[in-house]
Amino acid sequence: MELNQIKYFLTLCRELNFTRAAAACHVSQPALTKAIKVLEDQFGGELFRRERGNTHLTDLGCLVKPHLELVMLSAETAQAEAGGFKRAKKVPLKLGVMCTISPHVIVGFLRAIREKLPSVDLSIVERPGQQLLDDMTKGKLDVALVGMPNLPARLDPIPLYRERYGVAFPKGHRFEKLNAVRVEELNNESYVQRTACEFDDHWEALGVDRDIPVNIIFRSEREDWVQAMLAAGFGCAVMPEFLPRLSGVVLRLLIEPEVSRTISLATVSGRQFTPATKALVQLAKSYRWDVM
Repeated sequence: MELNQIKYFLTLCRELNFTRAAAACHVSQPALTKAIKVLEDQFGGELFRRERGNTHLTDLGCLVKPHLELVMLSAETAQAEAGGFKRAKKVPLKLGVMCTISPHVIVGFLRAIREKLPSVDLSIVERPGQQLLDDMTKGKLDVALVGMPNLPARLDPIPLYRERYGVAFPKGHRFEKLNAVRVEELNNESYVQRTACEFDDHWEALGVDRDIPVNIIFRSEREDWVQAMLAAGFGCAVMPEFLPRLSGVVLRLLIEPEVSRTISLATVSGRQFTPATKALVQLAKSYRWDVM
């Protein structure tokens, strides 16, 4: 597979017309058609369905398109960096991550960034949700992993995976005998509040016309302190299901109603991407997010 073949493919995806695509690539139509045929032979099927006046991608074409976009963007990134190699060997990129997102889930994605985009000098900035959104709109971050409902219109989210909320508590708590915890079971429970958590936003987004009356005995924005209090038997707390838990802390999913969030990669609408940002966005789209 050659880069010019990928270029022809992506141009044809945009133009959906062999004549216009060939002109845009400054090659003859037979040359472009031949290159597409070579790709189809390599992938084992048609990438485009050629109908009179209606050329469009096949299912196979849709499947390979994000991967080929990533290849092209990686090549463009390498080319752009090569010109400034003497000035800087790495291209900086700031990735904001909401502090309630589990590193255990995204570590595979970070490994993929290192392997597929080795010239990207990635800095991870951890923030509470609202502060992360503010930093994005102010240009302090290139992209961000967020899990909040009703994002500002200026942000473009790319959904990555879904995560439910559960109730965490110490071993021996009465909830341990349950397969899941109904919301009404939290009534008047001793509660440790995670002040950096956006659960209340998701609860309000459900439109449920009721509050959860709990007995708050401790508040902290630090997950380690909250979980230390839970392990010590101070009460229970609502938290995302994939958040790592200390020894002695158990979790059951919250139901009736179930509350969940979608973790998305957010970019700022209309902001011009650097090649490194483009490559990371395409990698996030093609990455297989296997969650427990």
